[in-house]
Amino acid sequence: MNLPTPAIVAERGVERLPRLALILLCAAYVLPGIFGRDPWRNADLTAFGFMASIAEGRAPWWQPAIAGIPADGGPLPYWLGALAIKALPFLDAPVAARLPYALVLVGVLVAVWYACFHLARTDAAQPVAFAFGGEAQAVDYARALADGALLALMASLGLLQLGHETTPELVQLLAVSVYIYGLAAAPFRMVRSRVAVLAALPVLAASGAPTVACALGLLGLLLNHRSSYDEAKAQRVWLLGALTAAVLAAWAFNGWAWRVQAGLQLGSLLSLLAWFCWPAGPLALWTLWRWRLHRLRRHITVPAIAMLVPLAACISMDGSERALLLALPSLAILAAFALPTLSRSVAAAVDWFCVFIFSAVALFGWLYYLSMHTGWPARPLANLKRLAEGFEPQFSMLALLMAIAATAAWLALVRWRTARHRHALWKSLALPAGGVALGWLLVMSLLLPPLDYARSLAPLVARLKARMPDQVTCLAAPDQGLATLAALEWHGGWQVKGRGSLATSTCSYAVLSAGQPTPPGWQVVAQVKRPTDRSGGAGLVLLKRP
Repeated sequence: MNLPTPAIVAERGVERLPRLALILLCAAYVLPGIFGRDPWRNADLTAFGFMASIAEGRAPWWQPAIAGIPADGGPLPYWLGALAIKALPFLDAPVAARLPYALVLVGVLVAVWYACFHLARTDAAQPVAFAFGGEAQAVDYARALADGALLALMASLGLLQLGHETTPELVQLLAVSVYIYGLAAAPFRMVRSRVAVLAALPVLAASGAPTVACALGLLGLLLNHRSSYDEAKAQRVWLLGALTAAVLAAWAFNGWAWRVQAGLQLGSLLSLLAWFCWPAGPLALWTLWRWRLHRLRRHITVPAIAMLVPLAACISMDGSERALLLALPSLAILAAFALPTLSRSVAAAVDWFCVFIFSAVALFGWLYYLSMHTGWPARPLANLKRLAEGFEPQFSMLALLMAIAATAAWLALVRWRTARHRHALWKSLALPAGGVALGWLLVMSLLLPPLDYARSLAPLVARLKARMPDQVTCLAAPDQGLATLAALEWHGGWQVKGRGSLATSTCSYAVLSAGQPTPPGWQVVAQVKRPTDRSGGAGLVLLKRP
């Protein structure tokens, strides 16, 4: 039985989002953060350390390692950065490593757009036909929803930082997005959809998520088995091939690992979901409610299965943000199907909330920038000097011009959205996506110097080098985290020994975490810490043999 859909859309509601404006918005979202900064501590620095170790010949391609400690999961994400470093020797290695990951993020955006476009073209997703005509045409309707899905993805707070790092999770995100596209396009693009699923699952497994790849493949098989589209049923053989390739890739790269951690509290999970998935999460829930009578239709089931698997992985991994990242493409697609059902009052509330929040963020950024370079107002500069000891403001005309252009574009977008009533389906997500892009661009231009100073481990290594002779080439660093080891190798240029004990080390200098006892045969030279560390027990203790 064909049930009426909750989507009632007239022709004027599928007004096309201008392509130049969409491309400029994507560029403002993707490009900031590529240049002018060091790898930031923890996951970003660790991943870069593996890439640099391959590119500089300190570790084999098949087994990336930092200070002798091998990487977990598949090496495919590290190959991307290492190849870029070797292919672009005229660029700083961190910049070269980020360039392929910028393309990966672009690939995610493109795959989500086309996945939503094909799902919206299915018969069950079409809007209600009017008695005397005038309803939206199928292709125009699908294009408008795809624009909405792209805006919802860029507006998602969880993608903002993680999507601009050089970590394996971003490659996993691309693989999941391409897999969703493969399922969505099966009834319309037979060859492309088969190639998509055949490539996506092995890449996902080779990037450190083989269990997620297998779960998505099995659910995709089940979905296509019960599909009413013959083209989707024919895709089952290709899904079996993709599953087989994923298992082989995980086995070849030793990617299977037990990462389950118990103890996640319900309150912590809800808090994570609330901010990480905003605004796509609430809209996706609204879609599941308004389209509940169509819950077994392809435009709901395809993103639903691709959402549930990462959500289950997040819960089993003690609320891992990086596991939840893989659910964002599905949430964005589901959020797009909420747009034809939103009331005008809800859309207006979202608009004014975004105008207030993101305008306040922009004002905050400009006040800190003025304080850094003019001394007025005095309080922000005093806070920076107190929190980031030794930081000196740096002026960049390019950064200033980018920030001025972004602010002017935001004001124009606010004026366009609030000047008069707009009918386009994607209108409710224009301000959230534009506001997130504005905030990211301002942070990566006006506030990048203090942020980079606080998030980089280069100042820590510089303080360490000042206490050591220039001729030192070997440094023992047992029991240190991978990010610290990567910083010592990259910023310090030392041959770092991350394994073994100091009793058997051949290095004349070593570092220990503050608070650890000094081993026999070594003496303390100094204790150093990051300029932004406020804890008295934090930092590293530099040791040498007498």
